[in-house]
Amino acid sequence: MTPTRRSLLAAGAALPFLGAVPARAQRQPGVLRFGLSSFPPSIQPWVNTGTAAATVKLLIYRGLVSFAPDGTLRGELAESWQNENPTTWVFRLRENAVFQNGDRVTSEDIRWNLEQMAAERSTAFYRGQAQRIARIETPDARTVRLVTMEPMVTLPLWFANYHMMMVSPRSPTGAGSLPIGAGPFVLKGQERGVSLDLEPFDRYYKPGLPKLRGVRMIAYADENLRVAALQAGDVDLIEYVPWQAMASIEADPKLRLDAADGPFMYLTFNTTRPHLGDARVRRAIAHAIRREDIVKAAFFGRGSPLEGLPIPPGSPLFDAELATGWRYDPDRARALLAEAGVPNGFSTNILSTAQYGMHKDTAEVVQQHLAAVGIQAELRLPDWATRVTLGNRGQFDISVMGTTTENNDPDGLTNLIDGSLPASYIRSIGLRVPRIEELLAAGRAEFDEAKRRAIYTEMQRIALAEAPIVGLAWRSQGYAMVPEVRGFKALAGALNFFSGITLEETTIG
Repeated sequence: MTPTRRSLLAAGAALPFLGAVPARAQRQPGVLRFGLSSFPPSIQPWVNTGTAAATVKLLIYRGLVSFAPDGTLRGELAESWQNENPTTWVFRLRENAVFQNGDRVTSEDIRWNLEQMAAERSTAFYRGQAQRIARIETPDARTVRLVTMEPMVTLPLWFANYHMMMVSPRSPTGAGSLPIGAGPFVLKGQERGVSLDLEPFDRYYKPGLPKLRGVRMIAYADENLRVAALQAGDVDLIEYVPWQAMASIEADPKLRLDAADGPFMYLTFNTTRPHLGDARVRRAIAHAIRREDIVKAAFFGRGSPLEGLPIPPGSPLFDAELATGWRYDPDRARALLAEAGVPNGFSTNILSTAQYGMHKDTAEVVQQHLAAVGIQAELRLPDWATRVTLGNRGQFDISVMGTTTENNDPDGLTNLIDGSLPASYIRSIGLRVPRIEELLAAGRAEFDEAKRRAIYTEMQRIALAEAPIVGLAWRSQGYAMVPEVRGFKALAGALNFFSGITLEETTIG
């Protein structure tokens, strides 16, 4: 039976109970014990449920392409791809790519995945991108020709994202079943809320990979316990190293820190709530926050203020003037509130989470600075899974968010500021700025680099005025491990959360 989009999404919402796995166990030869920052709310391949879920998805699933450790695109299910003309991309599938049920990956399978993502009631995070594909042609079992509605220079980058993984149309549809992927590992067991156990897929299309005999993913929601588990030898590798622990890990000869800049903190808004639909109020909030305090309080100095859109220095789009468009200016903030008709401020709430210290600390600094200009904000700090759910439902006024852009191309900003996309906890709710949407579309359709730069410069200027999000701080993002772990790499820049892709090359011993 071929599953429907709805049944596939429902199946992915709950992981299969395949037998309990002890959360703390002795090291087994060749088995990596990975300390996750949370137990994934879902590992359904098309939805966004956070970094811990992404790390697990990068073990089980694969898309047409992915990112190499140096940040370049590399083939996965597709061995090659080319731009046939401005609106047509052609992907050639690998001969030996198979799903974990043994079925060969065919062009019709890719068509099915894209049609489900683009469907009217789809909740896929990349639904908007999939809907920009006008026609999917499958001239033979290994060729996929995608005809887009307009020129699309960035299309290959979409298919490298862990939200655009391909699954078998013949995946089981029963309650609690999991979509069948084509990645290097297969989920074999779990203890809900505690751990997941994965084993190598013996027909993975890359000869000799994966190198590990297994991966045990153990959730430590408390960041201090996560570090303690690494120090005690209960795990071999952890994500989300708390910033206050980085120095001690660097000084410990028995451990190694691998950190990279790229992720950042920012605010989103529910613009259907009182006052937040007014761009002047959102700009007032942007000018009210002294970002150096966030860098100190949340990241122990391992970061830098973010006073504009998250476009890093070194990017061809970086503009020093635009990068400080939301600089700290409490007098300007008060003036903007007065212009908006709320000179004495107003009451609101800030959604964050206590599960990650940097989210909580950031929210507390924002709360303090908003109070200084008259905005009284109540903090709401649930666990991460609840925070994601509330964010997706729009049950907040202001929210603190941490992420990277989708990739290192300027188009990676799309999922943060394009209000035409489906509701998501990483974007503001109820806010559309048509000119931003037009410029984002123009940027991804333009193959001339100079013209692309001009387009994105205009987009930045409008975003500074409309404040669809408000940047807060760049941060260093770290993984820590024992010296016996080799081959794992923290990817740089916007790709840091894709670091799990290197687990197929990782060894322990």
